[in-house]
Amino acid sequence: MPVRRIVRFLLPATVFLGAFLLFLVQPIIAKLILPQFGGGVAVWATCLVFFQVALLIGYAYAHLLVQRDRSGRLRLVHVALLMASLLVLPIVPHAAWTAHLDTGPAWQILALLVVTVGAPFVLLATTSPLLQAWLAQRGARNPYRLFVVSNAASLAALVAYPWGVEPWLGTTMQALLWSLLYALYVVLASLIAFIGARRAPAAAQPAVAAPRSHGPGMRRLLGWMALAALASYELVAVTNHLTQNIPSMPMMWVLPLGAYLLTFTLCFDGERWYRPRPFRSAALIAVAAMCWMLDDERFSHHLVLQTLVFVCGLFVVCMVCHGELARDRPAPAQLTRFYLCVAAGGALGGALVGLGAPMVLPGYFEVEIGLMLVTLAVLWRSSRRSRVWAAACASVMLGAAATATYRIDDATSDVVSMSRDFYGVLRVRQLGSAREPGTLERRLIHGSVLHGQQFLDDDLRRLPTSYYVPSSGIGRLLRALDARPIRVGVVGLGAGTIAAYGKPGDRYTFFEIDPAVAEVAREHFSFLADSPATVEVRLGDGRLQLQRDAALRFDALAVDAFSGDSIPVHLLTREAVALYLERLTPDGVIALHISNRYLDLRPVVLRIARELDLALAWVEDPLYQGDGPEKASSDWILLARRRAMLERPLVRDGTRALPPLPPGRPWTDDYSNIAQVISLRKALSH
Repeated sequence: MPVRRIVRFLLPATVFLGAFLLFLVQPIIAKLILPQFGGGVAVWATCLVFFQVALLIGYAYAHLLVQRDRSGRLRLVHVALLMASLLVLPIVPHAAWTAHLDTGPAWQILALLVVTVGAPFVLLATTSPLLQAWLAQRGARNPYRLFVVSNAASLAALVAYPWGVEPWLGTTMQALLWSLLYALYVVLASLIAFIGARRAPAAAQPAVAAPRSHGPGMRRLLGWMALAALASYELVAVTNHLTQNIPSMPMMWVLPLGAYLLTFTLCFDGERWYRPRPFRSAALIAVAAMCWMLDDERFSHHLVLQTLVFVCGLFVVCMVCHGELARDRPAPAQLTRFYLCVAAGGALGGALVGLGAPMVLPGYFEVEIGLMLVTLAVLWRSSRRSRVWAAACASVMLGAAATATYRIDDATSDVVSMSRDFYGVLRVRQLGSAREPGTLERRLIHGSVLHGQQFLDDDLRRLPTSYYVPSSGIGRLLRALDARPIRVGVVGLGAGTIAAYGKPGDRYTFFEIDPAVAEVAREHFSFLADSPATVEVRLGDGRLQLQRDAALRFDALAVDAFSGDSIPVHLLTREAVALYLERLTPDGVIALHISNRYLDLRPVVLRIARELDLALAWVEDPLYQGDGPEKASSDWILLARRRAMLERPLVRDGTRALPPLPPGRPWTDDYSNIAQVISLRKALSH
């Protein structure tokens, strides 16, 4: 086969495979490291920052290679780097690689990603700009077509993961399969580089080198960066908004990222997809719709509607940003510089949300700020300057500013303490009137979800409240074990409400991953201090702490580690429950708090109980008319080795029959699928 035909086939095939692997590795590696950092939703935002910075490094490397490789010899250096990157395979991360780092979880994640996928990801990132530049050197009229191939492959990877990969393969097998495909990519990319190096002297080098003195000016470069940064900012901000109160999962990562990439594909495919005036108008409508979703409390927990409006809004905003980029793209000779600016802007936008916002903003206000920036960007890129258009932009800007003001005021009203870290936003609200001491109460809010409640009156402050009232699953269990001193373990501290059940001689051990929660529980609530039991709080991931201390034994072990409205998945696997059993006395009981707005976790626990041959009791404690303000509805599942432990009257009276078990696989450390347990009834009803 002639060399030209080989290259004609290899170029798009290699670009497609490289982009496919580039975006397939993102959900794979994020899911692999998720349990090591408590299953927090910030893991994905931090991963996105790494991917964008690595993309920038890859584009910078491609730009330098194209600009300096006059003879084709540097292509052989590229081949050597490709071969060397095979040494890090397979891409299975190990926590021990960063365990010695005395830094926050965000920096540990970045270090772990550098060690695990840093080199392969950077080299994959070079594929599209590098091969487009090499194609331009050969005199191609429109090398940007390969960018369309790249984005189409990226979309294919994002669609394939939640529906074609995650439901069928464990995470370790996913990593191994990816590693094999990456080795194939190295072979293809090396073959192209060898062919290019051999034919370089005959190539049309001046096509790239000649325009150096007529490159784009600084204003144009900064414009490219600003547009890319805004699109990236919106991507991370919208993803954070949608995943605050549900488990961090690939499905909710993929939807915004897919919309973001789809706009790249459409805008660089040709001018027919992006029409400036209609899309600029649509962007204003999208901003107004997203403001409405933020303002109207009726929709604040409506998962389907929130996802639809914000993903569609993100699509329109990114169409404007990427459409303007495509309209302003330079001649092929400058394409690596163009991609470098785009990558720099993307890294900047992602870092502002993923790393900067948690350090600067006390709450999740990035979305509101982003909506104001979008309106400014639409006005900036508008060619029409009519009074009507200026008035429309000004109106939407005022609406976005009003939304930001309202949201900030709502988040900070009646707040006595507010803090934000890697694990989210914690607020302590004080409600009631000093004139009526019985109404004074404090509430711990994580994100937008209640995590604890305490009345301040001396006669009421020891009362167990919210999800832990006496009629709840944990309340019934601890009252049933009240005849003798007991040892209780609790994964997840909250306000420390469960300690209210402690009595002299009892020992309560809480495991809490977020130091801020422990500080708030001690400073603003008195459940821990008031408890007659001996109370200990251990900082760190609960499962890891239980694993390290083999001497621990509990009569009751409660797993109540919410993050927003979600339970970290790694605490609900077969291996996790097996570990809990090892830390129980022979007659001990596990209490799993599975209350959730969007997920039905009962089948997950039931499958594990059957695999481990455990007795099970589901205690549902709904709200009834007349229930007081101290109560919140809750769902608990109790697990025990012996059925007799769950037949005690207090527990038996609250037990309800479970619905039939649908088909599915048990969750393990290597396999979980959040999408299978999303309850459409719950998602549509909130």
